[in-house]
Amino acid sequence: MIDLQKLRNEIDKVDRQIVELFERRMEICEQVAEYKIETGKKVFDKEREDSKITTLKALAHNDFNSHGIEELFLQIMSMSRKLQYQLLTKKGVTGRLPFSEIDRLEKDNIRVVFQGVEGAYSQMAMKTYFGEHINSFHVKQWRDALDAIAEGMADFAVLPIENSTAGFVSEIYDLLMKYDDYIVGEQTIRIEHKLLGIPGTSLKDIRTVYSHEQGLMQCDEYLSCHRNWKQIAVENTAGAAKKVAEEGDKTQAAIASAYAGRSFGLEVLEEGICANGGNSTRFIIVSNQRIFEKNAKKISICFETPHRSGALYSILSHLIYNNINMSKIESRPIPGRNWEYRFFVDIEGNLNDSGVKNALRGITEEAVNMKILGNY
Repeated sequence: MIDLQKLRNEIDKVDRQIVELFERRMEICEQVAEYKIETGKKVFDKEREDSKITTLKALAHNDFNSHGIEELFLQIMSMSRKLQYQLLTKKGVTGRLPFSEIDRLEKDNIRVVFQGVEGAYSQMAMKTYFGEHINSFHVKQWRDALDAIAEGMADFAVLPIENSTAGFVSEIYDLLMKYDDYIVGEQTIRIEHKLLGIPGTSLKDIRTVYSHEQGLMQCDEYLSCHRNWKQIAVENTAGAAKKVAEEGDKTQAAIASAYAGRSFGLEVLEEGICANGGNSTRFIIVSNQRIFEKNAKKISICFETPHRSGALYSILSHLIYNNINMSKIESRPIPGRNWEYRFFVDIEGNLNDSGVKNALRGITEEAVNMKILGNY
């Protein structure tokens, strides 16, 4: 008869020995960190770790244990690196982040570009963030807005990054990787679609409705009650309002904001036509300057992972170890590399926080092409 309690006692004994050996190993790691501080040697040595894992796996007596040894020591080595990063920070060896802290973002005597036309939600976001009296201009494409910053025609650009119903704007993420630009602020705007028409228009006059495809989709429930109306998608909601205003045809209506309606002299024919009353879009304020306000609380980063099992977990573990909250993670395919992905992550914190510095140092060491997109 197996004595279960006796076996448990044996496990407890072994576990205590494991704890003692682990703590001894971490003490040695502190000495390794001291050496690396003196010599400037990097913490992460992938070749040595891979070689050591191979050697340790060979000591196991079966395949199951071999795999378990690999997982165990990958975690132990990861914790050793985190300890070394922490000690480097305590010694003041933090490395220099390529960002400058400022008291506040300059909002006077600047020029801002937004994508779309007058009356667009992006213009509303711009004026909400910078104020009504702002020197601004608009362009047709998001890429044009970033080109304007690169050419010195604008100091900041306002771009949509995420909608509460449609999700994130993937093209903006791709552009942030292509251009040497950074997020310095954000502004959330509630999307309140209205049915707009030429003054004096009645619902029975309408034959055609114009809007962005998302606007049509978000008002699908309302539009289904008017099946005789032809729906036509255009580049943006404000463009729809502009078209209806310029053509002056009472058989046409636009789904856009009241702001767009006022901009083009249109009348609100119907309100509350959007199925989701909480629909909002988050806009980012972009600059080509690597700056952040001293009270910034959110950091956006992106990175690629080595193409191996557990790579993403290993990288995100730096956030867990440093008690940093991750508020969002998105992935995008890497152009030209099938089935490989780039990750975009939002975390809480400031670039001056020691925990943030530790985490970003570890992620930079272990990820591929890590970029700080901004602290805002």
